[in-house]
Amino acid sequence: MNKEIPELYGSMIFSDKVMRKKLPKDMYKALRKTIENGTHLELDVANSVAVAMKEWAVENGATHYTHWFQPMTGFTAEKHDSFISPSKDGEVIMDFSGKELVKGEPDASSFPSGGLRATFEARGYTAWDPTSPAFIKDQTLYIPTAFCSYSGEALDKKTPLLRSMEALNEEAVKMLKLLGSQNVTRVSTTIGPEQEYFLVDKDLYHKRKDLIFCGRTLFGASAPKGQEMEDHYFGSLKPRVCAYMHDLDIELWKLGIPAKTKHNEVAPAQHELAPVFDTANVAVDHNQLTMEIMKKVAEKHNMVCLLHEKPFEGINGSGKHNNWSLITNEGVNLLNPGRTPAQNIQFLVFLMAVIKAVDDYADLMRISAASAGNDHRLGGNEAPPAIISIFLGDELTAVLDSIENDTYFGKQEKVELDIGAHVLPHFVKDSTDRNRTSPFAFTGNKFEFRMLGSSASVATPNIVLNTAVAEALSQFYQELEGTKPEDMEHAVHELLKRAIKKHKKIIFNGNGYSDEWVKEAQSRGLYNLVSTPDCLPQFIKEKNVKLFTNHHIFTREEIFSRYEILLENYAKTVKIEARTLSEMLTKDFLLALDTYAGQTAKHASFKKAFLPSLPLVSEEALVTKLTNTYTELTEGIAKLMALVEEADQITDMYAMATFCQKNILGQMETLRLLANAAEALIPDELLPYPTYDQLLFSL
Repeated sequence: MNKEIPELYGSMIFSDKVMRKKLPKDMYKALRKTIENGTHLELDVANSVAVAMKEWAVENGATHYTHWFQPMTGFTAEKHDSFISPSKDGEVIMDFSGKELVKGEPDASSFPSGGLRATFEARGYTAWDPTSPAFIKDQTLYIPTAFCSYSGEALDKKTPLLRSMEALNEEAVKMLKLLGSQNVTRVSTTIGPEQEYFLVDKDLYHKRKDLIFCGRTLFGASAPKGQEMEDHYFGSLKPRVCAYMHDLDIELWKLGIPAKTKHNEVAPAQHELAPVFDTANVAVDHNQLTMEIMKKVAEKHNMVCLLHEKPFEGINGSGKHNNWSLITNEGVNLLNPGRTPAQNIQFLVFLMAVIKAVDDYADLMRISAASAGNDHRLGGNEAPPAIISIFLGDELTAVLDSIENDTYFGKQEKVELDIGAHVLPHFVKDSTDRNRTSPFAFTGNKFEFRMLGSSASVATPNIVLNTAVAEALSQFYQELEGTKPEDMEHAVHELLKRAIKKHKKIIFNGNGYSDEWVKEAQSRGLYNLVSTPDCLPQFIKEKNVKLFTNHHIFTREEIFSRYEILLENYAKTVKIEARTLSEMLTKDFLLALDTYAGQTAKHASFKKAFLPSLPLVSEEALVTKLTNTYTELTEGIAKLMALVEEADQITDMYAMATFCQKNILGQMETLRLLANAAEALIPDELLPYPTYDQLLFSL
């Protein structure tokens, strides 16, 4: 198998190797110039690429092509067209033109637009992204594209991501040249999104409407054992899960997705997959594909892959850690401190640009991770709190302290750890620990944004981060521009001092879960935006609108449309969950509850008639408890549906989202607690759905 992997890897993508083979040399060079430098693609080049792409796709069994894009649903979209073209003699030929490659026309009015498009304004365009490779899946050639309206507004996640990458590239190259790196022509954002997920048995899944419609269980008594024994994390893979992971790797490798690490996560039935870093837009495409393929491969193994942030109450939920860095065209990682970070001016400037960006736009960072699902996860023991802060570690914090206070920072010697057993090798201790409670942590040569939810697109946080860092670099450049080369080191030192004093409040190396941190963060003036409705209004604050419009990431109209979409998605999610909970309780659970109460009452009557000497206290108490719970649930369901109807009448989207968060979710939690307590009393054979112990421990 090992010999086959190099041939298997990327076999289903229109790779650079395939392009070199299929394209004329001049056309290949023109395409590479577009990919590497972002130059305009001429139609003759597009025609040549289209012919080569179609030829390669047909050779590999493709009969159709599709423009694959990422609308603001959070999912991907595709419309398939065949390669066939009728000829005059009644036959067909396999044809594909540069025009068809470059542009498609899906219906724009049927996707979320936040008011940008009316139903009668249906035309939309997809535009080929040549920097992300085309691939073959299910006998179809997939062409990664951007998606915009007839009048040019971005209706997707890829377009603003590409804009943000270009904005950051422009500002980073200017800064590097100012600092003396004259050979740098491009700076790319690279990301490596770690993906957490749950696997459950497919047959059990289809017996739970809440999992089908909502992706999470809306009630359910805890299993006798959860994650308290800490025996699942990094534990040996069960055969069924191991077989799934193996097949998943193969399918991902075929598409050139560099799946690298796989292991059990903390919660039972929870796992993680991590890829090798890639350029941001390619990594975003890969992650969208990964989530889709995870689900498809699970189906083949009679399992279902759950990507919701909190599928089960009482155990860890799932996140998606966004590892972010900056790489020059010369292969230099700008966030690599080197051996002497205190003396590395280039590193310190970019480090402080990131710190400044996160401090200035912490509200946008929080918004980039906001969703109804993620609200259930943030602040738990498996996820960072809703307060944005940066973990740097002791050494880098000491470096910044020395700069701020003009004190000498001595080079810290590497510490060799002796574990105590002679047979084990000694190894060098890392210069910083890891802080799993921090939402934004420096981890050696990159930053890890740990707040993002498992089902989310990684485009949004990278749009925010790229743009905010571009703004910080732009401001630094304006301060340093015109400085003489011989004065540059001193000017940078003074700039760093000012930046550290202003933005050090965002740096926190302690326990983010502690109550003390919440109080301290408030005293520092940091945001604590607990829920999605709490943070979304920050998106349309003037400082944030100005950030995006100044760097041409969004127009003002695009910003407000996204604001409306985020609010609408939140409210719709909560209302769907409320209706599902009502239906499950009304149609299924109450019947089981009533049946068990009847059986218990019948048993009590039997004892009273035939065994009058035996006490009936326990049976009578149980019947009373079950009957009271039945009444409370019935009344609670009616109240919940009245709240949903009230929410439906609210026309202002922010008011509706806030109402859902403050009223509907609270009533749902009341019903959850009642149902959980009753479920723990009812025998499994009377329950119409699988319980937590079955779902979490059946694989």
